[in-house]
Amino acid sequence: MKIITLTLNPAFDIHCFSNNFQPYKENIFNVISRDSGGKGINISRALAASGVESCAAILLGKENSDEYLKALGSDLISIIPILCGGRIRENITLHENSNPETRISFNGFECDRSVIDKIRTAIGETDPETIIILAGSLPVGLNSGDVLSMLDEHKRSGAKIVIDSRSITFDELITFKPWLIKPNMDEAEKYTGTKISNLSDAVAAARRFSDAGIKNVLISLGDNGMILAIQEDTLYARVPKIDVKSTIGAGDSSIAGFIDAYIKGADTALSLTRAVAFGTAACLTEGTRPPLLSDIQR
Repeated sequence: MKIITLTLNPAFDIHCFSNNFQPYKENIFNVISRDSGGKGINISRALAASGVESCAAILLGKENSDEYLKALGSDLISIIPILCGGRIRENITLHENSNPETRISFNGFECDRSVIDKIRTAIGETDPETIIILAGSLPVGLNSGDVLSMLDEHKRSGAKIVIDSRSITFDELITFKPWLIKPNMDEAEKYTGTKISNLSDAVAAARRFSDAGIKNVLISLGDNGMILAIQEDTLYARVPKIDVKSTIGAGDSSIAGFIDAYIKGADTALSLTRAVAFGTAACLTEGTRPPLLSDIQR
């Protein structure tokens, strides 16, 4: 099985800590970590934790691409860099004792549609034994229609397309019909235009995607669990209670868990179980670090 993750708007993930964060005032934070990140990268890292090989194609701004790639050097994943002008953006996560995280994201490089040919080259030949995962936002200048048109070429070859990107609209998802989507609860609300207040609402949202022809629909509900709608079936999984270190990358790890189960021939229930196990295990590591295999198995 050939697995390719696409990270077209990567970032440096910077995690900082303060004992007493005060809005509207000057604050001093200690930098905990500075990692090369991106949703596709997170998925490749989580797959690697379970021994599954993938190739991460990453669109990089030339000005600081060397720094980004150097930070990825010890992650033991195959990288295909795709270069364009400008700088890679930064995401800053502020941690303060038991309070929720605060995230600050910056805009990064801009590109144009000429980069589509570079992405197409990076993906290479595809067939029914290929999974392509578009994860994360698109950079300024890159049109969602152009990206989906390129992915449709691979879909026609039989490749399975996974989309987890807020840059793709509800109508585009319904028209394209990816093999797998994984919105969180907030994203599902925005996509469907309906409030999700309980499990029944979440099931209805998942069924709306599934009934439109999307084969696998995962909706993550945070610490309230996860739903999988696949054809006529809808399953719900609870998540174990844990002491969360960071939720960043948990959804990406859930996608990795589902794919890990699929390529190993798991049934529907076990595929959902693996998705939840990967996502939960990711919350036990700091920052964007991948889940540990021992935590996944536990």
